[in-house]
Formats: sequence, C-alpha cells, structure tokens
Amino acid sequence: MRKTTLVAAGAALVLTLTACSGGSTTGTAQPAAAGEQTQAQSQGLASPFTDAIQLASASKQGTVKSKSAKFTMEGSAAGQSMTASGAMSMEETDTKFSMTTTAGGETTEMRLVDKVMYIKLPASDQKEMGTDKAWAKISADGSDPLSQAMGGMLSQSAEQSDPSKMLDQISKTGRIISSDQTELNGEKVNHYKVELDVAKAIDQFTAQVPAAARDKLTDMLKGKDIKLPAELWLNKDNLPVQVTMDQGPMMQALGAPGGTDAKFTMKYTDWGTQVDVAAPPADQVVDLGELIKKAGR
Repeated sequence: MRKTTLVAAGAALVLTLTACSGGSTTGTAQPAAAGEQTQAQSQGLASPFTDAIQLASASKQGTVKSKSAKFTMEGSAAGQSMTASGAMSMEETDTKFSMTTTAGGETTEMRLVDKVMYIKLPASDQKEMGTDKAWAKISADGSDPLSQAMGGMLSQSAEQSDPSKMLDQISKTGRIISSDQTELNGEKVNHYKVELDVAKAIDQFTAQVPAAARDKLTDMLKGKDIKLPAELWLNKDNLPVQVTMDQGPMMQALGAPGGTDAKFTMKYTDWGTQVDVAAPPADQVVDLGELIKKAGR
C-alpha cells in the first residue's frame, strides 16, 4: 500500500481538526467603523472580550450547545498545500466526522465513527494490496507498525477535533493581543488576534504526536520561547466562523525538514445543523493491520 495516502491523510487530519488548525487570513474581513460597531452591538454582537480565559469560556459554551458544524480548511506545510472539507458532530463523549482532504496531490475520504477511523482506498491501492474492499479501518491498538504510528495520532486528533478543545488551548496558553469588531463574509463578528505561548503547556502542542516520539519532542521544546500567532472570528453567539494559526515558529524550533511554513485557515458554517455520519458497510471494510500482514509489508 502506498504510505503517501495514509501519511497525507493523517497530516491533513492532524493539522485540520486539532487545536492547531488555522493560518493566515484570506483577506475577506474589513474593519468596521465606529458607527458600524454600534450597529453590530445593537444586532446582538457584544463587545469583544479582553481576557483569553473569558473568551475561550464563552465560545466553548456556544460550541458545546451547538454540537455540530460544517468546515473547510486550506493551508500549507513545508511547501505542500492542503485543503479539506467536511462536517462534524460533537457529543460530550463521542465525536463523529466525515472529511475529504487533498494533500500531496492525492484526495482522500475519511470518516470517524464510534472512535474508529475509516480511510477510503484509491482503486490503485486496492489493486496493489489485492483487496476488493473500498475502506481501510485504522485502530489505535493495531499491531502493525503503520497502525501503531498512525492509530494513536488519529484517535488523539479525533478527540481534539471539537473546536472547544482548541478553545481550551487558548485559555491555557493564550493572551489576546488586540480585538475589534468587523465584518466577515457579510456577517458582523468579533475579531481577535491571539498569541499562544508553547512553554505554558507543552503537552497541549504534542498531544497528537505518537507516544514514541512525544518525549523527544517535549524535550526539544522545553526552555524555548515559542509564540504562535493566531486569529479568531466569532459571531454574535460566540461561535467560531474562522480560525487561523501560524505554526512556523514551532516547526523552526523543532528543526522541521522542508522549511518552516505551516499556516492554516479553518472556516466553520452551519452550526447546530443535523450531521449524519455512518460507518461504511461492514462488507466494504478491511482492517489495515490485517491487510498489511497479508501483503507481507
């Protein structure tokens, strides 16, 4: 099986749905004049928060109440562009989502249902691996090396896919640099520029790394003054409509190969709408670990 399919999918998943989603803005927001700010407040848009903990708390309440959203992502890392789109359902103990990603020139469909990750296999991979199953199942407890490397990362990323987890990260490591009221895609929003201090909670930034490499990365980050710039746009219900982040400073500190570019933009829409995500039919699913064993990889 071509590992590029899973590696690209895993990278997109981690960088799209974890707390570290985001990048630089696409420039569609325009600052609101003083009169427009007054009008925005009259339309139910409260004044921006001045404290990161209060900001995160208010927004988390909104995301927990809404429980679902659609999303798109675009960005780049180490010179490679990535895009994604999908929908997620965020219950208190169970997150489900469906997502289509394009990374490294490959498009991959993924689903998370009942804490099991399913990745759709391209026809070429099915032929190469000698299977007629359209979906590969990846479990965190898989015994093969690829499942062990990817499974834990995918399951941990799934836990972080709820935007409220990103807000937890902001409350623990962030501070508000500036704020204003503006308009984004025709909607009045509160816009925040935030700075995340990696040293305040290193574990928050290494949670999606496979356990075998986590300690090493934690040691590499200790003692370094790493600040990650981020921006948030929240609507009148304090729900995120756009989140951006630049992870370049952390990539540079880790000595990441292929450059330190790591910028992403996450956009959320349709908060509170019905999201139905089902596992693929059982007769169309093959366990990734068993597939690799059968192929002798």
